[in-house]
Amino acid sequence: MTEQEKIELRRHIQAVRERIGHAAIQANRDPEEIILVAASKMNDAEHVQEAIKAGIRVCGENRVQELLEKYEQNAYAGADLQFIGTLQTNKVKFLVGKVSLIQSVGSAHLGETIAKVAEKQGICQDILLEVNIGKEAAKSGFLVEDLDDAMAILSEKKSLHIRGLMAIPPIADEKTKNSSYFNKMHQVFVDNLTKKYDNVDMDYLSMGMTNDFEMAIACGANMVRIGTAIFGARPYQIVSP
Repeated sequence: MTEQEKIELRRHIQAVRERIGHAAIQANRDPEEIILVAASKMNDAEHVQEAIKAGIRVCGENRVQELLEKYEQNAYAGADLQFIGTLQTNKVKFLVGKVSLIQSVGSAHLGETIAKVAEKQGICQDILLEVNIGKEAAKSGFLVEDLDDAMAILSEKKSLHIRGLMAIPPIADEKTKNSSYFNKMHQVFVDNLTKKYDNVDMDYLSMGMTNDFEMAIACGANMVRIGTAIFGARPYQIVSP
Protein backbone atom coordinates (compact mmCIF):
# COMPACT_ATOMS: atom_id res chain seq x y z
CA MET A 1 0.00 0.00 0.00
CA THR A 2 1.14 3.53 -0.70
CA GLU A 3 1.20 6.14 2.05
CA GLN A 4 -1.74 7.86 0.40
CA GLU A 5 -3.74 4.62 0.45
CA LYS A 6 -2.97 4.20 4.15
CA ILE A 7 -4.11 7.74 4.85
CA GLU A 8 -7.35 7.14 2.93
CA LEU A 9 -7.99 3.92 4.83
CA ARG A 10 -7.57 5.70 8.15
CA ARG A 11 -9.94 8.43 6.97
CA HIS A 12 -12.53 5.88 5.93
CA ILE A 13 -12.39 4.13 9.30
CA GLN A 14 -12.69 7.42 11.17
CA ALA A 15 -15.64 8.45 8.99
CA VAL A 16 -17.41 5.14 9.64
CA ARG A 17 -16.86 5.47 13.38
CA GLU A 18 -18.28 8.98 13.30
CA ARG A 19 -21.34 7.78 11.39
CA ILE A 20 -21.85 4.94 13.88
CA GLY A 21 -21.54 7.38 16.75
CA HIS A 22 -24.00 9.81 15.20
CA ALA A 23 -26.52 7.05 14.44
CA ALA A 24 -26.28 5.74 18.00
CA ILE A 25 -26.73 9.17 19.57
CA GLN A 26 -29.70 9.88 17.29
CA ALA A 27 -31.26 6.66 18.60
CA ASN A 28 -30.47 7.60 22.23
CA ARG A 29 -27.94 4.81 22.45
CA ASP A 30 -24.35 4.60 23.65
CA PRO A 31 -21.98 4.50 20.65
CA GLU A 32 -19.67 2.24 22.66
CA GLU A 33 -22.22 -0.58 22.57
CA ILE A 34 -22.04 -0.82 18.75
CA ILE A 35 -19.45 -3.33 17.56
CA LEU A 36 -17.89 -2.56 14.19
CA VAL A 37 -16.95 -5.67 12.19
CA ALA A 38 -14.67 -4.74 9.30
CA ALA A 39 -15.60 -7.02 6.40
CA SER A 40 -12.28 -7.45 4.63
CA LYS A 41 -13.43 -9.58 1.69
CA MET A 42 -11.23 -9.16 -1.42
CA ASN A 43 -8.62 -7.20 0.55
CA ASP A 44 -5.19 -8.66 1.18
CA ALA A 45 -3.31 -9.16 4.45
CA GLU A 46 -1.56 -5.80 4.17
CA HIS A 47 -4.87 -3.92 3.96
CA VAL A 48 -6.24 -5.87 6.91
CA GLN A 49 -3.18 -5.13 9.02
CA GLU A 50 -3.32 -1.44 8.17
CA ALA A 51 -6.97 -1.37 9.20
CA ILE A 52 -6.06 -2.96 12.53
CA LYS A 53 -3.29 -0.42 13.03
CA ALA A 54 -5.91 2.27 12.37
CA GLY A 55 -8.10 0.98 15.19
CA ILE A 56 -10.17 -1.90 13.80
CA ARG A 57 -10.69 -4.44 16.56
CA VAL A 58 -12.94 -7.00 14.85
CA CYS A 59 -12.40 -8.46 11.36
CA GLY A 60 -15.00 -10.43 9.45
CA GLU A 61 -14.42 -12.73 6.49
CA ASN A 62 -16.99 -14.05 4.02
CA ARG A 63 -15.00 -16.85 2.40
CA VAL A 64 -13.17 -19.68 4.09
CA GLN A 65 -10.33 -19.86 1.56
CA GLU A 66 -9.57 -16.14 1.84
CA LEU A 67 -9.65 -16.36 5.61
CA LEU A 68 -7.20 -19.25 5.66
CA GLU A 69 -4.78 -17.55 3.31
CA LYS A 70 -4.73 -14.33 5.35
CA TYR A 71 -4.66 -16.27 8.62
CA GLU A 72 -1.41 -17.93 7.56
CA GLN A 73 0.00 -14.46 6.86
CA ASN A 74 -0.93 -13.25 10.38
CA ALA A 75 -3.26 -10.69 8.82
CA TYR A 76 -5.57 -10.62 11.83
CA ALA A 77 -2.91 -10.20 14.53
CA GLY A 78 -4.18 -7.70 17.07
CA ALA A 79 -7.86 -8.14 16.27
CA ASP A 80 -10.74 -10.52 16.84
CA LEU A 81 -11.66 -12.70 13.84
CA GLN A 82 -15.21 -13.70 12.91
CA PHE A 83 -16.77 -15.55 10.00
CA ILE A 84 -19.72 -13.72 8.45
CA GLY A 85 -20.36 -15.46 5.12
CA THR A 86 -22.29 -18.48 3.91
CA LEU A 87 -20.69 -21.60 5.34
CA GLN A 88 -20.78 -25.12 3.92
CA THR A 89 -20.64 -27.99 6.39
CA ASN A 90 -17.54 -29.49 4.76
CA LYS A 91 -15.57 -26.34 5.57
CA VAL A 92 -16.53 -26.06 9.21
CA LYS A 93 -13.38 -27.93 10.27
CA PHE A 94 -11.23 -25.14 8.84
CA LEU A 95 -12.89 -22.45 10.95
CA VAL A 96 -13.52 -23.89 14.39
CA GLY A 97 -10.64 -22.93 16.64
CA LYS A 98 -9.62 -20.02 14.41
CA VAL A 99 -12.61 -17.69 14.65
CA SER A 100 -14.21 -16.36 17.81
CA LEU A 101 -17.69 -16.20 16.29
CA ILE A 102 -19.47 -17.82 13.35
CA GLN A 103 -22.27 -15.41 12.53
CA SER A 104 -24.03 -17.25 9.72
CA VAL A 105 -25.47 -20.44 11.21
CA GLY A 106 -28.63 -20.78 9.18
CA SER A 107 -29.59 -24.41 9.67
CA ALA A 108 -29.72 -26.93 12.49
CA HIS A 109 -27.54 -29.28 10.43
CA LEU A 110 -24.80 -26.66 10.15
CA GLY A 111 -25.04 -25.92 13.86
CA GLU A 112 -24.78 -29.61 14.71
CA THR A 113 -21.74 -29.98 12.46
CA ILE A 114 -20.03 -27.06 14.20
CA ALA A 115 -20.86 -28.63 17.56
CA LYS A 116 -19.27 -31.95 16.56
CA VAL A 117 -16.06 -30.33 15.32
CA ALA A 118 -15.84 -28.10 18.39
CA GLU A 119 -16.41 -31.05 20.71
CA LYS A 120 -13.56 -32.96 19.06
CA GLN A 121 -11.30 -29.96 19.66
CA GLY A 122 -12.45 -29.63 23.24
CA ILE A 123 -13.72 -26.09 22.79
CA CYS A 124 -17.02 -24.22 22.85
CA GLN A 125 -17.73 -22.31 19.64
CA ASP A 126 -19.67 -19.05 19.77
CA ILE A 127 -22.28 -18.69 17.02
CA LEU A 128 -25.12 -16.47 15.88
CA LEU A 129 -28.26 -17.89 14.33
CA GLU A 130 -28.97 -16.39 10.94
CA VAL A 131 -32.60 -15.44 10.36
CA ASN A 132 -34.06 -15.24 6.86
CA ILE A 133 -36.16 -12.26 7.81
CA GLY A 134 -37.32 -11.59 4.24
CA LYS A 135 -38.28 -15.23 3.59
CA GLU A 136 -36.13 -15.21 0.44
CA ALA A 137 -35.88 -18.57 -1.30
CA ALA A 138 -32.31 -17.91 -2.46
CA LYS A 139 -31.00 -17.13 1.03
CA SER A 140 -30.07 -19.40 3.90
CA GLY A 141 -31.27 -18.82 7.43
CA PHE A 142 -34.05 -19.85 9.75
CA LEU A 143 -37.55 -18.58 9.21
CA VAL A 144 -38.80 -16.72 12.26
CA GLU A 145 -41.42 -19.37 12.91
CA ASP A 146 -38.72 -22.09 12.97
CA LEU A 147 -36.34 -20.28 15.29
CA ASP A 148 -37.70 -21.71 18.54
CA ASP A 149 -37.23 -25.29 17.36
CA ALA A 150 -33.70 -24.53 16.17
CA MET A 151 -32.85 -22.85 19.46
CA ALA A 152 -34.16 -25.85 21.40
CA ILE A 153 -32.09 -28.29 19.33
CA LEU A 154 -28.82 -26.35 19.25
CA SER A 155 -28.95 -25.13 22.85
CA GLU A 156 -28.51 -28.75 23.93
CA LYS A 157 -25.05 -28.81 22.35
CA LYS A 158 -22.55 -28.10 25.11
CA SER A 159 -19.85 -27.30 22.55
CA LEU A 160 -21.97 -24.42 21.18
CA HIS A 161 -22.72 -21.06 22.72
CA ILE A 162 -25.47 -19.16 20.93
CA ARG A 163 -24.67 -15.46 21.36
CA GLY A 164 -27.50 -13.87 19.39
CA LEU A 165 -28.98 -13.38 15.94
CA MET A 166 -27.84 -12.19 12.53
CA ALA A 167 -29.78 -11.12 9.44
CA ILE A 168 -29.31 -9.81 5.93
CA PRO A 169 -32.57 -8.21 4.78
CA PRO A 170 -33.66 -8.16 1.13
CA ILE A 171 -31.96 -5.62 -1.10
CA ALA A 172 -34.02 -2.44 -1.25
CA ASP A 173 -33.87 0.46 -3.72
CA GLU A 174 -34.49 2.93 -0.92
CA LYS A 175 -32.97 2.67 2.52
CA THR A 176 -36.30 3.25 4.22
CA LYS A 177 -37.67 0.02 2.79
CA ASN A 178 -35.43 -2.03 5.08
CA SER A 179 -36.63 -0.43 8.29
CA SER A 180 -39.54 -2.88 8.57
CA TYR A 181 -37.17 -5.86 8.35
CA PHE A 182 -34.76 -4.36 10.87
CA ASN A 183 -37.59 -3.56 13.27
CA LYS A 184 -38.97 -7.06 12.91
CA MET A 185 -35.53 -8.55 13.60
CA HIS A 186 -35.17 -6.42 16.71
CA GLN A 187 -38.54 -7.64 17.95
CA VAL A 188 -37.48 -11.26 17.35
CA PHE A 189 -34.27 -10.52 19.27
CA VAL A 190 -36.19 -8.95 22.18
CA ASP A 191 -38.65 -11.84 22.27
CA ASN A 192 -35.77 -14.28 22.66
CA LEU A 193 -34.24 -12.30 25.53
CA THR A 194 -36.98 -13.62 27.80
CA LYS A 195 -36.61 -17.27 26.82
CA LYS A 196 -34.50 -19.53 28.98
CA TYR A 197 -32.25 -21.97 27.16
CA ASP A 198 -28.96 -23.51 28.22
CA ASN A 199 -25.94 -22.21 26.31
CA VAL A 200 -27.87 -19.24 24.92
CA ASP A 201 -27.22 -15.56 25.62
CA MET A 202 -28.84 -12.92 23.43
CA ASP A 203 -25.81 -10.62 23.43
CA TYR A 204 -25.59 -9.62 19.78
CA LEU A 205 -27.97 -8.52 17.06
CA SER A 206 -25.84 -8.36 13.92
CA MET A 207 -27.45 -6.51 11.05
CA GLY A 208 -26.58 -3.61 8.80
CA MET A 209 -23.87 -3.14 6.18
CA THR A 210 -22.40 -0.18 4.29
CA ASN A 211 -25.65 0.91 2.67
CA ASP A 212 -27.93 0.61 5.67
CA PHE A 213 -25.97 0.29 8.92
CA GLU A 214 -27.23 3.60 10.32
CA MET A 215 -30.82 2.45 9.97
CA ALA A 216 -29.91 -0.90 11.50
CA ILE A 217 -28.46 0.90 14.53
CA ALA A 218 -31.60 3.02 14.80
CA CYS A 219 -33.61 -0.21 14.86
CA GLY A 220 -31.51 -1.89 17.57
CA ALA A 221 -28.45 -3.54 15.99
CA ASN A 222 -25.40 -3.67 18.24
CA MET A 223 -23.11 -5.26 15.66
CA VAL A 224 -22.66 -3.98 12.09
CA ARG A 225 -20.67 -5.57 9.25
CA ILE A 226 -19.04 -2.92 7.07
CA GLY A 227 -16.72 -3.49 4.12
CA THR A 228 -17.08 -1.02 1.26
CA ALA A 229 -17.22 2.10 3.43
CA ILE A 230 -13.90 1.05 4.98
CA PHE A 231 -11.94 -0.62 2.20
CA GLY A 232 -13.61 0.89 -0.85
CA ALA A 233 -15.59 -0.78 -3.61
CA ARG A 234 -14.66 -4.33 -4.53
CA PRO A 235 -13.67 -4.90 -8.16
CA TYR A 236 -17.03 -6.39 -9.12
CA GLN A 237 -18.85 -3.46 -7.50
CA ILE A 238 -17.28 -0.90 -9.81
CA VAL A 239 -19.53 -0.17 -12.78
CA SER A 240 -17.85 0.96 -15.98
CA PRO A 241 -19.14 4.23 -17.47
